[in-house]
Amino acid sequence: MRALDVVPVSSPVSNSTLQQDESGGYGGGPRVLYGWLFECHGFWHNVPLIVFSSMFVLYLASHAKKSFGKLSQGRSYIMISYYGVLWLVSVLNLAWCSLQAWECTPGKEMPWNILSLFTTSGMLFLEVSLMAFLLQGNHASGLEALTRTFVVSGVIVGLDVLLKAIYLFGLAIPLFIDNNKDTHRVKWGLWVVHKLLLTAVYGFILFIYHSRWRERLPARPAFYNYIIVMFLVNAFALFACALTGQGAGFGFWLYDVTVICYHAFYLPLLYVTFLADFFQEEDLHLENVYYSEMKDAGFFDADWE
Repeated sequence: MRALDVVPVSSPVSNSTLQQDESGGYGGGPRVLYGWLFECHGFWHNVPLIVFSSMFVLYLASHAKKSFGKLSQGRSYIMISYYGVLWLVSVLNLAWCSLQAWECTPGKEMPWNILSLFTTSGMLFLEVSLMAFLLQGNHASGLEALTRTFVVSGVIVGLDVLLKAIYLFGLAIPLFIDNNKDTHRVKWGLWVVHKLLLTAVYGFILFIYHSRWRERLPARPAFYNYIIVMFLVNAFALFACALTGQGAGFGFWLYDVTVICYHAFYLPLLYVTFLADFFQEEDLHLENVYYSEMKDAGFFDADWE
């Protein structure tokens, strides 16, 4: 008769654990690893972000000693500041790429929104500051240029952060939580305006490069190639946001591709374009390198006419 007294009752602890496992937030090691790599946006979204962002941070770390030595010798305010900001944003971006599962985990919406806000704002600061540096022309050097660049970039990014914070925390619009069924017109309208402004600025710089005022810009083909790449990325993102806002599934797929490309490859592109030559060996004379690139690009053809 004692056996009849033993009734299988599921305890609150076991039920809670089961619910947490089903949400993807807890569980054993294999379950966590599976959710980390495969859940939310899927394997082909998560893994490239994690792999490429990790590789870039490892690259920065492996060259950190040499880079610090070069920076201390060169005493370039611009390079020191950009290198420091690049490190900070790279770590934030690695965290953002590695914690994609938070986007689909109940109870993680707030930390995910905060992490996304800081990460995207940091990357936008690098974008805007480099555009501001280019638009200052060939004489952009020294502490004065750095101050102007950072003030302009800080004001623009500060306004962008304020607007996004109002959308996120004031109007409860899920800016950083994406799925292919989300056709929130206000949200996608904001992203359309955001991408439109960036595309317009990159297009304006491209116009200057192909106009009679191109000598006012730094005459480096690497900068020109950077502008072309960023113009195309933002143009595709603009098109994708407009389609997604209308409920097109292809638009969301294209937007997802642009997000992967941006977070996986933008920081390495920035490093190669703006910082890599500065960290070359001591016997590499950058003036000769820049002159050769300018000559190959045809910037001195007019001198022979």
